[in-house]
Amino acid sequence: MTDLRSRPLIEKLIGFDTTSHYSNLELMAFVQDYLTGHGVESQLVHDSTGTKANLYATLGPTDRGGIMLSGHTDVVPVDGQDWATDPFVVTEKDGKLYGRGTSDMKSFIAIALAFVPEFLERGLETPIHLAFSHDEEVGCIGVRSLIKMMNELPIRPVMGIIGEPTSMQVCVGHKGKRSFRAQFKGKEAHSSLTPMGVNAVDYAAKLAVFLRGMAERIAGEGPFDELYDVAYTTVHTGVMKGGEQLNIVPGHCRMDFEFRHLPKHDADALEGEIMAYVRELEAEMQAASPETGITVEELSGIPALDTDPTDEVVTLAKQLAGRNDHAAVAFGTEAGLFQQTAGVPSVIVGPGSINEAHKPNEFITLDQVAKGEAFMARLADKVCKG
Repeated sequence: MTDLRSRPLIEKLIGFDTTSHYSNLELMAFVQDYLTGHGVESQLVHDSTGTKANLYATLGPTDRGGIMLSGHTDVVPVDGQDWATDPFVVTEKDGKLYGRGTSDMKSFIAIALAFVPEFLERGLETPIHLAFSHDEEVGCIGVRSLIKMMNELPIRPVMGIIGEPTSMQVCVGHKGKRSFRAQFKGKEAHSSLTPMGVNAVDYAAKLAVFLRGMAERIAGEGPFDELYDVAYTTVHTGVMKGGEQLNIVPGHCRMDFEFRHLPKHDADALEGEIMAYVRELEAEMQAASPETGITVEELSGIPALDTDPTDEVVTLAKQLAGRNDHAAVAFGTEAGLFQQTAGVPSVIVGPGSINEAHKPNEFITLDQVAKGEAFMARLADKVCKG
């Protein structure tokens, strides 16, 4: 499969280290130059620091809405991972392309860009919109300013294809996510006088046990959706840090937790249940010492995606992928934001496997790249005149 047209662009995009804590402007400049070389204007939407940007471009007619091809340009860190090859140089071995972002998700972006010349040469009756974002891996942050810009446009996409790695399976849903940080302020005391203190770690532990109880209840009672590998909403405590040393009643503790909810599970009700228990704990702490308390901040929130399987975008995506089935994914994507805040009905379908994402020696198979290109070729047949 050495004739894959997207191969040079995959290699080029992987060569940019766009780990989320770095800038992606060099990659975006390359994409802009590439599009300009084909006569396509593009717009950058920078973040508040000016060191990162989203990109938006329209191919074809501008008097009607078209099909959005969307992907994120950032990747997760390689620090501490045992790579057998340079993660930012594509290495081919045994029918696989190794490199950070090959699966998640620069190969999809490269495939979309590789078909720009064909889209233009054949003449587009339906426009193609390119929407590439920054900082997806740290809470879908960048796309929000991109969507704000899109919402101010006179004409927006009528549907969206988000090219996250699904092994080219059409996915109509993903779970929503809300993550939080709770800060417990207790009252320090010598451990020999524990009743005179308020143990911040103890109260954080109470909340962790409560969350575990919620998780077990939901796992047993539902609601359920068998489209998902984990067919119910999950609740998870990920970080707990508190105390200074054993002979001091801890006066502080930090706890990070999240829930990932099914689209039809009321996220506000879940959050309300948790916050009601937090208020109970805080009242108990303050009854012992008024200066104690609990503060909770939301770290990130991603709305769920729940696209009707009969929607036009699902039908089209199945035709392009050459499949009749559909599925849902547990991981969050930008699709829910596009659908809920931009009004763009969306599906998730792209080459590569999420099972290879974020790992050392991340790879995409050449076969998956070929299937991604076949998908894009069928799209060209649908939207082009000739």
